[in-house]
This record gives sequence, C-alpha cells and structure tokens, in this order.
Amino acid sequence: MSSTELPETRTAAAPSASRTARAVRVADGEELRSVSLPGLTLTVRARPGVEPGLPPALYVHGLGGSSQNWSALMPLLADLVDGEAVDLPGFGDSPPPDDGNYSVSGHARAVIRLLDSTSRGPVHLFGNSLGGAVATRVAAARPDLVRTLTLVSPALPELRAQRTAWPTVLLAMPGVASAFAKLTKDWTPEQRVRGVLSLCYGDPGRVTDEGLLHAVEEMERRLELPYFWDAMARSSRGIVDAYTLGGQHGLWRQAERVLAPTLLVYGGRDQLVSYRMARKAAAAFRGSRLLTLPEAGHVAMMEYPETVAQAARDLIADHGGS
Repeated sequence: MSSTELPETRTAAAPSASRTARAVRVADGEELRSVSLPGLTLTVRARPGVEPGLPPALYVHGLGGSSQNWSALMPLLADLVDGEAVDLPGFGDSPPPDDGNYSVSGHARAVIRLLDSTSRGPVHLFGNSLGGAVATRVAAARPDLVRTLTLVSPALPELRAQRTAWPTVLLAMPGVASAFAKLTKDWTPEQRVRGVLSLCYGDPGRVTDEGLLHAVEEMERRLELPYFWDAMARSSRGIVDAYTLGGQHGLWRQAERVLAPTLLVYGGRDQLVSYRMARKAAAAFRGSRLLTLPEAGHVAMMEYPETVAQAARDLIADHGGS
C-alpha cells in the first residue's frame, strides 16, 4: 500500500506522450514503455535481464503504490529473470481504465490481458499488498501464466483487521475520499509522505534523505492527477468487496487453488496486514515457503530487498529458473 519511492534515481519521461505535467522517476537501468489494450493503457517499468533468454518476471504493486516500489528488488534479480513491473490502472503512470473497474478482479484481468498481449507467460509473479491479492487471483484463474508466486504482505481477508488498517476500509465508503481530500488540502506533500512512511515501514528511519525527497516529488506529481482520489477510493472499495466474497470466488479459496510454488513474506511490524496471518497463508498455499522478517513493515521488498531477493532466488532456482 506504499506510495514511497526510492533513492539513487533519475528523472526521465516515458516513451509515450506524457499525460501529466511531471515526469515519473526512472532508476538507472530501467526502461518505461506503454502498452495499449482496448479500454486500457498500462505503463510497464522494465529491468531487462543481464543476458538474453532469462525467464520473465512480473511485479505488481499495492494500493497507492506504483511500479517504482520494486526498483530496489528488481536489480538484485536481474541475473536470474527478465523483470517488468506494471503500474495498475489509475496508479503510477497508467491512466484510469475506461470502464472504471478498480476491483481486485478488474486489476487481475488487467494483469492477465497484459501477459496475454505480450506472450510473456508463464512468469515469476510477484505481488505486494493489493498486488498480492491480484496475483493470487491471477495464479488461481490462469495457472498457465504463473511459474512461481512471491507474495509480500498479501491483502487477504482478515476477520479482525488491525486498527491501523481501518483507514483503508473507511476510504472505501462513498464520499469519504473526497471529504478526506478537502480535510487535508493544507497538508504538504512531505507531511503526506511521512504519514505513509510511518504506516508502511517498520522503521521509517531506513529511508534516506534523498529517498524522502524523491518520494515527496512523486507525491506532488500524483496529487496533480485529477483521478488520484477516485482511484484510491475505488481500489479500496475493491479490496473490501473482495474480503466479503465467499465460495469459489473468495480469496482464501483461490489461494488453495494456486498450483505455482509460492513464497510468502510477512513483516513483524506490518500495520496493514497482520503478522498473525502468516501461518494461515502458509497453510492455504500448498507447499509454500514462509519468510518472516520481525523488523519489517508492509513493504519488505523496499525495506529489506536483499533478504527478500535471496528467498526469491532460492524459490526460482528450485522451480524453473531457466
């Protein structure tokens, strides 16, 4: 659910015509491209493998995040996979979908359509938070597209959500997003970013001054988007709706249907996805591996990228790394 960005990056425009006044930030070694599909345009951040022929990987961010949330992890796996991270519809540099569908299933369909259109599957699929729920749906619905699955604090239904996660639920209620936008109109981008950091990081002090500056710049860019609050509200509503679905469409039932070898990563200081859900998830995803990081928060791939990368490397090496 993070909207924070990372240090040691440079500003560059996407190859397609800019849709906003400010360009998104692109790390050294990354490339941006735009994929146009009927009713949908997706921005993809590529981190090509260090040599041709490496198996493909796709990274899916969480609520309020973007493909930039994977910029710390992707280079650590570039000798193993050919990586791409997608901006979900309405987030990062991807415009809203024409049909206004921000449900978990809607985002999952966008990912499936992207993979089908580019013929990159099966991929090593990564997801964080909302992206974890999306990746779970993709893996359950289209096992042919997923070689391995790595989920970092996946947003799967909890009977008793932590109080710190309640704002996401409230944001899903009609009118709350616009009211919050008016209430916080005098907040500076830095105040907003520091609030996000305190919620998403186990230790916000791990973010460098340069990283904070870049995150503030990205927040400024996003606040200029006319659909920013609508995308947040509708995607929050999508998470809440997915939590209430039962039967074969329930996320836990779909987790049980996932065939791909799975790595689960949970942070002990996660304020949005409870650490206690790790055991339930490990039981739901058959034969899964579990990595717990006691000091990590909600975005372990940004906080402890080396540790997450090593666990992902082990999974990929053991299950079709080439």
